[in-house]
Amino acid sequence: MVFITTPNHRTLTLNLDPKTTTLQTLKLQIQQTSHIPISHQRLFLPHSDSTLLSDLGVSPLSTLTLHIPLFGGTQPRLDFLNSKPPANYVAGLGRGATGFTTRSDIGPARAAPDLPDRSATTIGGAAGAAPPGAGRGRGKPEEEEEEEEDGEEKGYDENQKFDEFEGNDVGLFASAEYDDEDKEADAVWEAIEQRMDSRRKDRREARLKQEIEKYRASNPKITEQFATLKRQLYTVSADEWDKIPDIGDYSARNKKKKFESYVPPPDTLLEKARQEQEHITALDPKSRAATGTETPWAQTPVTDLTAVGDGRSTVLSLKLDRLSDSVSGLTVVDPKGYLTDLKSMKITSDAEISDIKKARLLLKSVTQTNPKHPPGWIAAARLEEVAGKIQAARQLIQRGCEECPKSEDVWLEACRLASPEGAKAVIAAGVKSIPNSVKLWMQAAKLEHDDSNRSRVLRKGLEHIPDSVRLWKAVVELANEEDARLLLQRAVECCPLHIELWLALARLETYDNAKKVLNKAREKLSKEPAIWITAAKLEEANGNTSTVGKIIERGIRALQREGLVIDREAWMKEAEAAERAGSVATCQAIIQNTIGIGVEEEDRKRTWVADAEECKKRGSIETARAIYAHALTVFLTKKSIWLKAAQLEKSHGTRESLDALLRKAVQYRPQAEVLWLMGAKEKWLAGDVPAARIILQEGYNAIPNSEEICLAAFKLEFENHEPERAKLLLSKARERGGTERVWMKSVIVERELGNLDEERKLLAEGLKRFPSFFKLWLMLGQLEERLNHLEKAKEAYDSGLKHCSNSIPLWLSLANLEEKMNGLSKARAVLTMARKKNPQNPELWLAAIRAELRHGNKREADILMAKALQECPNSGILWAASIEMVPRPQRKTRSMDALKKCDHDPHVIAAVAKLFWLDRKVDKARTWLNRAVTLAPDIGDFWALYYKFELQNGTDENQKDVLKRCIAAEPKHGEKWQPISKAVENSHQPTEAILKKAVVALGKEESAAENNRQ
Repeated sequence: MVFITTPNHRTLTLNLDPKTTTLQTLKLQIQQTSHIPISHQRLFLPHSDSTLLSDLGVSPLSTLTLHIPLFGGTQPRLDFLNSKPPANYVAGLGRGATGFTTRSDIGPARAAPDLPDRSATTIGGAAGAAPPGAGRGRGKPEEEEEEEEDGEEKGYDENQKFDEFEGNDVGLFASAEYDDEDKEADAVWEAIEQRMDSRRKDRREARLKQEIEKYRASNPKITEQFATLKRQLYTVSADEWDKIPDIGDYSARNKKKKFESYVPPPDTLLEKARQEQEHITALDPKSRAATGTETPWAQTPVTDLTAVGDGRSTVLSLKLDRLSDSVSGLTVVDPKGYLTDLKSMKITSDAEISDIKKARLLLKSVTQTNPKHPPGWIAAARLEEVAGKIQAARQLIQRGCEECPKSEDVWLEACRLASPEGAKAVIAAGVKSIPNSVKLWMQAAKLEHDDSNRSRVLRKGLEHIPDSVRLWKAVVELANEEDARLLLQRAVECCPLHIELWLALARLETYDNAKKVLNKAREKLSKEPAIWITAAKLEEANGNTSTVGKIIERGIRALQREGLVIDREAWMKEAEAAERAGSVATCQAIIQNTIGIGVEEEDRKRTWVADAEECKKRGSIETARAIYAHALTVFLTKKSIWLKAAQLEKSHGTRESLDALLRKAVQYRPQAEVLWLMGAKEKWLAGDVPAARIILQEGYNAIPNSEEICLAAFKLEFENHEPERAKLLLSKARERGGTERVWMKSVIVERELGNLDEERKLLAEGLKRFPSFFKLWLMLGQLEERLNHLEKAKEAYDSGLKHCSNSIPLWLSLANLEEKMNGLSKARAVLTMARKKNPQNPELWLAAIRAELRHGNKREADILMAKALQECPNSGILWAASIEMVPRPQRKTRSMDALKKCDHDPHVIAAVAKLFWLDRKVDKARTWLNRAVTLAPDIGDFWALYYKFELQNGTDENQKDVLKRCIAAEPKHGEKWQPISKAVENSHQPTEAILKKAVVALGKEESAAENNRQ
């Protein structure tokens, strides 16, 4: 079968065998199938017609391209034929041709679509004048109507637009309506297209990515090509740098010889130079006639400008010396006055002067045409002030005061422009003209320098404006406590609707009088919630905490009766304000009565917990405590709320409050193990071990088969040096069918007591029950290693790996044992097998790298590190080890690469901190170490590194702070931390002791590393 592609982009399929078919037979088949004569066929196969197709390289399923020559004119198409004809253009009209219609103009022989009516214009109609009645609003002429009827009889529109792609078929469905079915069909086809595109998208993107990578590999950037060479420049010594020759300038323009011309100077120039440098020792006859005291001006030419400058500086220094006191050496120039004069100097350009003149003329016109307009006078006065004519400004504003005596703005401007002595007179005239102006009275009080005079002015103002709250506040602030109470009593009479005056009076009155004041205020301002809150604070301040809740409750009911909407958020802010003021009972009462307003029943728990957390963030602890207390009255059995409240008490409360809360919690949620455990731990931390035992006993009675409580009781006895009690508890747990954790704890107890036989027995029984628990296999191998039974330890590890092939600690322990017994080769084989069974595990790669480094195989270690980073590109421990492996000049670059891959990994951050430490950048190192322990507080290695850093570079306060934070974090993990903390001799050591031992271990490791480098 052979495929033929024709010029019209169609494919012919010919059932031929290329091994038996000649070229002539192929052409005959093409002629029969496509009706293209053999003389017009061009296959461009340079052989005779009797040649077989197989000899020409044509195989089955091949595709040949058929070309057909173009006979006739081959001249290029003119440009104007491709352009759009002008409007009203009729082809052939100029030479008298008549119009005609072809088949392409008529269109297909099918029913014409319902298209909008279009009038056909004939050649004659286009050339001639318009018939009568052809105009806007006069209808169509009869001839056009007849033509339209003829068009309808034809079944098509002769003026239908011809489409170059579809011909006249473009109008087949043009008149069809686009309904919902068409829309649905288009959506289906669009979905199919998107689906097909998505199927091809992955292959297309993969192919594109492969091409980009291939292109970048074949065309690397200059920086990438020389990156390795640039990193190797640190090996170049200073002498080698000096020996590198400087590149010269070999450009063509600098190779040309510069044309230098030498022109001899004229004699006149040389003579003039000689005269200028000549020293004349004889006197001129004219000067002798003048007794030598007259020097002719032409005698000494002034040509040395440097000497002129020196002379000017000398004259200036003499003038400055005259200004100084010759006796004391102090200058008589006033520096303050000098600076003031400089500041007052105003360099005004001609443009500014012109603008000021225009503005002055304009404002003069304003004040003359409308003299009762205050802003005009103020603007004119300020213009003169800007121009520096302060006296003119005062005169203008004085005229403004005369023209506008009732404008307080004009009087205030006049007071501002007046001199300090005349300001009081101006403001006095102002208050006489406008005695009800609060601003003028306040300005008059500001002009007084004595509090008594200010108070007198303000009281005078209150005689004219007794309902001014601003004046009352000002005069109360200046009075003492007794006068302030009298003034406020008068103020609330004059301004009964202002809440601040009522509250201020209540604060100054006694308890009984304050209650009366608040009752009167409540009568005047029935919709003001601040009165009720103040009343509650008053009762709390006088020890009546029992009535605080009733007052808030009554207040809310009264406000609701008045039609006031209770805003829950606003009341919560009032509660926080009450807490800050020390009114805790009022805060609790507000929360209790308003926290549930406007909250849906199904959203109460989530909303209240969120409110409590927000208050906790803002430091409103009592408000958060009150929210949790109210939530616990509604949700008595919700463990999450009890835990949130317990965490709040643990962070911000006392031990007694936390104990009371947990006691109450276990009463309503006795099945919550975490509440029992939290209560027992708090008692233990407080040093009350018997109380902790009692709590755990009660918890075990409530939850009989709780393994968590049983293990907590074991830990309590074990940590308090009661091994017999601990063994008894674990024995009972094993009898009840304990889990693998119980068996592991039992083995730990026997190991600490030194009962090797019992330890081995428990391990054997535990492994029979839980063969897939890798920690038991690991403990068995460690037991054999302690006894120096290396073969048995190896058997234990091998047996454990058969059951737990994914256990990384077992693989690492076996590799270390093999390295100890048989050297590096066996350890290398074990680690290789481990990586095959556990791919993409950074710990196995790191163990292999360190094994090579311990035996001095630096090159092999670098190769392994490169492979490891390819397989685990986001592993922090590998990047941290890579930073330490490279030479010191390259560590900065490697650390930047590591931070790009894993910015928030604590191992990388600790490695960067070490670099800053080595560079003596103490502050940066402290910041990065703090960031590392913040990200991973459970890893003890970072705490040990941080503490060691502070021991060397920090103060005692910093060291104590790190130690305190480490004890609070209670780290359990770490490559160096775990072997120290889990050692038998350190089983009961506190965190502080383990931290210090870890610091010592770090120091020994660094010393060993330095020795190996040397």
